Amino acid sequence: MALDTRTGRRPSFAGLLWRSTVGKKTAMAVSGLVMLLYLVVHMLGNLKIFFGAVEFDAYAAWLRTIGEPFLHHEWFLWIARVVLLAAVVVHAVAAYQLSRRDLAARPTPYAHPSPVHRPRLRRRASYATRTMRWGGVILGLFLVWHLLDLTTLTVNPRAEAGHPYANVVATFSTWYGNTVYLVAMLALGLHIRHGFWSAAQTLGANRPGRDRTLKTFANALAAVLTAGFLAVPVSVMTGVVN
Repeated sequence: MALDTRTGRRPSFAGLLWRSTVGKKTAMAVSGLVMLLYLVVHMLGNLKIFFGAVEFDAYAAWLRTIGEPFLHHEWFLWIARVVLLAAVVVHAVAAYQLSRRDLAARPTPYAHPSPVHRPRLRRRASYATRTMRWGGVILGLFLVWHLLDLTTLTVNPRAEAGHPYANVVATFSTWYGNTVYLVAMLALGLHIRHGFWSAAQTLGANRPGRDRTLKTFANALAAVLTAGFLAVPVSVMTGVVN
């Protein structure tokens, strides 16, 4: 194993894996699945708002007591936040580095003529790449907004600590709160649709006989999560939740 020219030491297996394209894609796939699991749980929790303020507020309070008495108050939430933050950072850094590596490898478009089907495949790949890239940027900005809105309550003018149901209704009673959330959830749906399929390919889950099933599952999962998350602001806007 060659020495690292910067440190003079042999690089670790983890370091070698991270520097490779396969390693970065694997890191993106695993971190993406961690975030996807969180999103499924988060969506199901959000839907408890349809059972009323008492039950929703009780659910929010219960989240702070998970693991007690083994864990102290709110420790589980902080552990989950740290894991989620690590997944977001790994996902974003790997995506950026892979993008830069791809641009360096192909700085100019292909000049040679291609068969009829190749331009179509390239257009699809280019669309998926742009969707993932800009969708990731939108979701990153939304994550910051979402934390300031419903966690720290910084940008929610009518928010009141200890009243999560009322705070959700307050944020979705404003045009800008709804606009930010709707755009972000549509971006999330597209990101999951392309990302799940890409992760399946990276982790070797796709097979000739499974491709259609995996694509169908990816589309269904993206649709269910998008609809589940959008159900809350739409219900506030229409007065179903108030």
